[in-house]
Amino acid sequence: MSGVSSAARSDVVNIRCLGCNSIYDSSSVFRRAATGEYMIMLTKSRCRFDINGLTMRVPQDAFIICDGRLPVVYSAEDCPLICDWICFDGEDEKEFIDALELVFNRPVLFADTDFIGELMRNIASEFYSLASRRAKMLENLMRLLLVKAGDAMNRGGEKVQTSEPHYAMLIELREKIYRNPQMKWNVDTMAAYVSMSRSYFQHLYRETFGVSCIADVISGKIEKAKEILTETGCTVSQVAAMCGYDNEEHFMRQFKKIVGVTPTRYRKQV
Repeated sequence: MSGVSSAARSDVVNIRCLGCNSIYDSSSVFRRAATGEYMIMLTKSRCRFDINGLTMRVPQDAFIICDGRLPVVYSAEDCPLICDWICFDGEDEKEFIDALELVFNRPVLFADTDFIGELMRNIASEFYSLASRRAKMLENLMRLLLVKAGDAMNRGGEKVQTSEPHYAMLIELREKIYRNPQMKWNVDTMAAYVSMSRSYFQHLYRETFGVSCIADVISGKIEKAKEILTETGCTVSQVAAMCGYDNEEHFMRQFKKIVGVTPTRYRKQV
């Protein structure tokens, strides 16, 4: 499959290449050797998989993870092959992936693929992004994709439904937080955005992303500040204001606590 050749490094996986809503004609045949590289695919049309000599006719809306230990051949099935796909190297995070008890080399059917599809679209968007938060967002989105896939597979596989209807909205909220660090984000505002109670929102946000919502707001501000300091000549006071801080001293203390150096020293180092 075609994709970019450069890899996107994250703490969870090293994405090699990917495609979103890729379309291949009915004569397309793809062969992958046993390279150890993982591949995730969400099918949007019927297709055929041959994994280590075992042939499977895979229906539309199937999710499959190939672990790279077996040779794989996949092709269209009497119609164009339409799919979302991600190839990645997870060797450095094998312990994390193993703990999820994922089902490899076998298609799983989902009653509702909207959540998985939205996750893969967001991953594709971040992969091609040049924003400074790119690696952080890729890490979190890939972690969420793998965790949810593991949850679904461990519930028995066929016709599973995403267990929480608010996950897609949480992803949308998180991206808005990182893209708009100047906004006055607080727990009540964020909970209202996804129509949840304050306590349930805080619990679900931490469960989903592994960090509190307020810590994530601060992280988004600091990431934006690093970007501005690197790419512009704005003063520290201007950077603070652009990242939603009313107090320059507060910004400087928070920046040093997270980054390890003051904003001025950070600018000199990059």
